[in-house]
Amino acid sequence: MLERLEAEEPRPPGVPVEPTTGRFLFSVVAAPLNKKMLEIGAGRGYSTVWLGAGARYFGGRVLSLERDQSCIADWRRNIADAGLEETAELVEGDALETLPVIDDVFDLVFLDAANKLYEDLFQLGREKVEPGALVIADDVVLHADTLAAYSQARQADPTLSSLTVPFDRGLELSVVLAEVTGNLGEPRKGGGPVVKSSSTGSGGTSG
Repeated sequence: MLERLEAEEPRPPGVPVEPTTGRFLFSVVAAPLNKKMLEIGAGRGYSTVWLGAGARYFGGRVLSLERDQSCIADWRRNIADAGLEETAELVEGDALETLPVIDDVFDLVFLDAANKLYEDLFQLGREKVEPGALVIADDVVLHADTLAAYSQARQADPTLSSLTVPFDRGLELSVVLAEVTGNLGEPRKGGGPVVKSSSTGSGGTSG
């Protein structure tokens, strides 16, 4: 099924990740610590298949968000063809509207939506993770003109350890180190956001 998707001509807006990025996602989520995954921007399900295949090894699940109707029917067909209907679930609609009402905590967030929305979507997704979670954003090198600010903001955030991985279209990997107890968009006087220390470390500089 993956070979079929890889052979298809990419059709915006559901352009899939590169195959090596798919394998990377599989490797990350096939670890027992990553039980619940949130995918923001599911497209036609190529990256969902990699995430779902990895999650299935340890009973994990993937919740995917997609608003484009031209992608949704293909997503459902591809997930069914991959035998992942019990592992991956789709929420239809604009993620800016659906994310706030999702009442769950995730171990990994994969961000692959409209580039101009990354910052807003990150802030919404940040409320759905705890220390130890991982946020992965795609396209940060390919679309550096739009997403350089996103990467810079993550690497300057003392509640994260973040770095850019420059393969394929570029991934920004951000490990959550501490909970944010104040408004992320309102730095406290004299420094960065107010953070709550975790057992994995408090604050610190980002890589």
